[in-house]
Amino acid sequence: MTTNKIVRFNPTNIPAPVGNYSHVTIIPKNSDIYTFSGQIGIDANGIIPENFNEQVILTFKNIKELLKSQNLTPDHVIKVNIWSTEEIDWDFFDGEWDKLFGQKYPSMTIAYITALGLPELKIEIEIWAAN
Repeated sequence: MTTNKIVRFNPTNIPAPVGNYSHVTIIPKNSDIYTFSGQIGIDANGIIPENFNEQVILTFKNIKELLKSQNLTPDHVIKVNIWSTEEIDWDFFDGEWDKLFGQKYPSMTIAYITALGLPELKIEIEIWAAN
């Protein structure tokens, strides 16, 4: 049976995820795959706030608008890569994550790094999507 739905799950033979993500995401045959450049916490006027959590809010806003530009929704996101130069406030971050993704969590990787493309950037999030 062929379906056109993205499938997400966590195998029972490995430890459960330590956060809000799925270990496995299956993309159906004949899907279009979208790769997007990493999104940053910048507003429409080109201002990057100094506060980390404000950058998080703007980054998720930019991701939502990017998806919308391609007639996609967060349900189409299959993979998220997160790079951060500061410790993430997970309570705050997970709140923003859940506002965007609900309970359909994509696969996710997080890395703490020393720098991003501009010195004022504290977080960058890259998404992949399928439709």
